[in-house]
Amino acid sequence: MKLTLKIPILSVCIALLAVMSPSDSAAQAELDVVKNKWIRYGDPSYLLYHHLAEDAYSLLDKEADLVARIKTRTQWQQRQQEKKAAMWNQIGSFREKTPLNARVTSVIRKDGFRVENVIYESLPGYYVTASLFIPDQATSPAPAILFCSGHSALAYRRDVYQLPLQNLVKKGFVVLAIDPVSQGERLQYLNRETGESEVGSSTKEHSYPAVQAFLIGQSVARYFVWDGIRGIDYLVSRKEVDPARIGVHGLSGGGTQAAYIGALDDRVVASAPCGYITGFKRLIESIGAQDGEQNFYHGIKEGIDHADMLEIRAPRPTLIMATTRDFFNISGTRDVFKRVKRTYEIFGAAGNVEMVEGDYEHGYEQTIREAMYAFFQKHLKLPGSSAELPITLLTEEELQKTPTGQVATSYASHETVFSLNKKESEQWTSRLQKARENTAVHLKKVVADARQYSGFRAPSGVETPVFTGRIHKDAYVIERYFLKGEGSYPIPYLLFVPAERSGKTVIYLHPDGKAREASGEIERLVKQGLTVLAPDLLGVGELISDRFKGDAAIGGISYNIWFTAALTGRSIVGVHAADLIRLVNMVKQDAPQEEIWGVARGEMGPSLLHAAAFDPRINRAAIFGMYSSYQAVTDQERYNPKFVYSMVPGALRAYDLPDLAAAVAPRPLLLANFVDSNGRPLDPAEMSRAFAVVSRYYESNRAAHSLKTTVDPDPAAYLIDWIKEN
Repeated sequence: MKLTLKIPILSVCIALLAVMSPSDSAAQAELDVVKNKWIRYGDPSYLLYHHLAEDAYSLLDKEADLVARIKTRTQWQQRQQEKKAAMWNQIGSFREKTPLNARVTSVIRKDGFRVENVIYESLPGYYVTASLFIPDQATSPAPAILFCSGHSALAYRRDVYQLPLQNLVKKGFVVLAIDPVSQGERLQYLNRETGESEVGSSTKEHSYPAVQAFLIGQSVARYFVWDGIRGIDYLVSRKEVDPARIGVHGLSGGGTQAAYIGALDDRVVASAPCGYITGFKRLIESIGAQDGEQNFYHGIKEGIDHADMLEIRAPRPTLIMATTRDFFNISGTRDVFKRVKRTYEIFGAAGNVEMVEGDYEHGYEQTIREAMYAFFQKHLKLPGSSAELPITLLTEEELQKTPTGQVATSYASHETVFSLNKKESEQWTSRLQKARENTAVHLKKVVADARQYSGFRAPSGVETPVFTGRIHKDAYVIERYFLKGEGSYPIPYLLFVPAERSGKTVIYLHPDGKAREASGEIERLVKQGLTVLAPDLLGVGELISDRFKGDAAIGGISYNIWFTAALTGRSIVGVHAADLIRLVNMVKQDAPQEEIWGVARGEMGPSLLHAAAFDPRINRAAIFGMYSSYQAVTDQERYNPKFVYSMVPGALRAYDLPDLAAAVAPRPLLLANFVDSNGRPLDPAEMSRAFAVVSRYYESNRAAHSLKTTVDPDPAAYLIDWIKEN
């Protein structure tokens, strides 16, 4: 492997990666292929989302057909076992319950009840802040409710949560209210100066580490579930609580937690999720997949829908609470209830599943709150009036557990979602390192694994491109085309054709789109006699997905779109790789002897690497400014959100980007100006370490001369030099 460094100053590398594109809008529009030109693709910003959603609809319809054929209790009991196991498998189960080390940090006495502020460890060093509400006149032992809060920085301190919480206490229930991850006193990305999250709202704090969990085939939901299950462990350890009368309830994100915990913990006698249940089909059709903890790794692919979380519970009592104007669509809620009702009927317990509607927006409405009180009173055997009573709000100070108000600043040593996930990730990456010791065997498996994990679908046949016009330049022409992609979307591309063709076509990928380097680097390549095919892959350039943001848009990137792919066992990279191979097929059909080279910049690098590993007809590849590995993303607490779409959920269970680079051997490969997961340029030593497996495999194939890595202040010039050498 040849490593070159022309100057020691690396900070300028990224800034000099690209030459400026045409400055005036008219010149830019001239290079558009479908934008504002083809009515069929008049709203390209949703094409990526729609394509991924179609996979979800297909999987959900198939699963619904299977469910419709289940007729007996025995069949349902088998499905319950299968889906419960699937839920644990897709979120990532924990091996054992460790000591809670629970301690009461303060006691607040109020009229009719007391509050014990509690901290327990759901995992060693991983602190959960909670408050235990105990009625003065509670029966002994009393029924208890695990209360889960929705997406609010205040968690259960918020008035909308204190109202039902205190009413449950006034009716005689012991209630344990917990701070979900990233809420209350558990911010994961705390700015110590401002006291606020550096990532953003709780939905963003949930989604940011979710990507790192998905990379190892787990879900950030596992921490929410485990915190709740260990909360129930704490409840049943208390003498005031009857362990045979446990309920769980929550609104919104708390409804999500209630649905999960109610399905996975058999001690939950009665479950009442509110403002969440709608079914994935209606969810994806309307507001889209939500933030990180509301999605399981490959959840839809494994047949896990909202209804399954409730059907797993049958025949134990379940109440679905919903409002008619919620953004969680009420029609979807009604569909779920109809399906679940049928399941309970098969169990001979139709009366154990109920649904209550309130005419309200997203949130609580008094009639559904009172229905919830009555539900728990009935099924947890605590009779009384279900009428709602007035309350006096407790202050944030009264409910504070930690010395500073945040775990992050109260304890010098504590675990976070990131640190826990990193430990899990290290187990997978150590397996990868072990597998790399037998590189030849490992790399044969890598290609198959990458196909599987990326959700790659090999294209069949060759589509005829649609020609839309030609632009004449000095010594070359630019032709505009689009080709049908994997789904109902086009692949717009520009074909830069030199006056004299050399028999070599470069497929050029830029994260800013096909026009970004039209008068810069692409033109320089064309002047070397190379034909350049510059496409806009799905989500890029003309097809950029910039309108749908969802509730987890971080750094301008809609994580919700990526979660949709993760739910269905797909990836944006896998779609890109297939479409690149479609372009290869097209070129080869017209010119079978044509050499095809690939050049990619930044976050388009993984798409090219996958395609090159899958298809040896890509004769050589050059990649600039890519981050070094998926492992780098799980190893560092922070990563650049713009890299998310180029990540493959579950990949680190089987391979990483350096493995794919090695699989390109012995074909010529140039890796230049790589960065870490935050975009910081790697120095030569870091580059060498990051791609040691690539170097070893090229050497073992007697192709060391075909691999070059560089840190160069003018990568465009270096690319030209590399082309001339080859």
